[in-house]
Amino acid sequence: MNPPEVDRLAGSRAAVAARRARAEVKRQVSSGERSASEVLSSAMRDGSQPEATMRVSELIGSIPWLGPTRTAKIMQDLRISPSKRLGGLGVHQYQRLHEFLVRRQAPRRPMEPEGPRSRLVVLAGPTAVGKGTVAAHIREHHPEVLLSVSATTRPPRPGEIDGVNYYFLSDEQFDRMIEAGQFLEWATVHNAYRYGTPRQPIDAAITEGRSVLLEIDLQGARQVRAAFPEAMLVFLLPPTWEELVRRLVGRGTEDEDERERRLETARVELAAQEEFDAVVVNTNVEEAAREVVSLMSV
Repeated sequence: MNPPEVDRLAGSRAAVAARRARAEVKRQVSSGERSASEVLSSAMRDGSQPEATMRVSELIGSIPWLGPTRTAKIMQDLRISPSKRLGGLGVHQYQRLHEFLVRRQAPRRPMEPEGPRSRLVVLAGPTAVGKGTVAAHIREHHPEVLLSVSATTRPPRPGEIDGVNYYFLSDEQFDRMIEAGQFLEWATVHNAYRYGTPRQPIDAAITEGRSVLLEIDLQGARQVRAAFPEAMLVFLLPPTWEELVRRLVGRGTEDEDERERRLETARVELAAQEEFDAVVVNTNVEEAAREVVSLMSV
């Protein structure tokens, strides 16, 4: 089997640029620089603009104080599918959405100080790409960012601390948290152990206006996107496939069978990078961490 073409990053620059353009539109609406109704009008005028490719749920979710739950209820009331994009709205859907946005729009007050702005950023990527190392660098050098601590059923690796690197849980403890609805997302990774993100610390931080970074796997990133459409998804890439293999073998934490399973998973995960809002290549940990943090203000 030939290795995946991870160096095709240059060929996907247009798609990445479009996702960043949509993220910028959402930021403008969130900050009050643009009204949501103006974004809708722009999307209807020109289908080639990034506004036209935005999902309706993304636009509504960008409006201050409208979280995922209220956004979902509004979409239901407007009778618009969660997957519908602004450029694909029918005449009646457009009219209902436009009327809602105009009613929701409040006069701007230039002298009113802005409250704290929070952003949920998800960092995902293939095995051994260095997600944990980049996240640890952000924890150490960017205290303004809350790094969410995941729970897992796998045993700790040498040097890992419970409550700092992960919450290490038994299968029974993990099951109880699932039953109580205490995870924002959870998944079984590499057909072995389960990982999940406790919901309560995330909700509390977002309410306080803090930015939160989740370092999770691809399955978890997709679940977060469904629950929080306004979250920014960042895909961490290795410089080359050979470097990814070298890192996996070099860390020596898996036996040969486990390495093969993880590399097979990595081949699948690399193909999903175009689902993400931004791509960061982890050639240097400090530079990659700096770029991830900078995306929090986009």
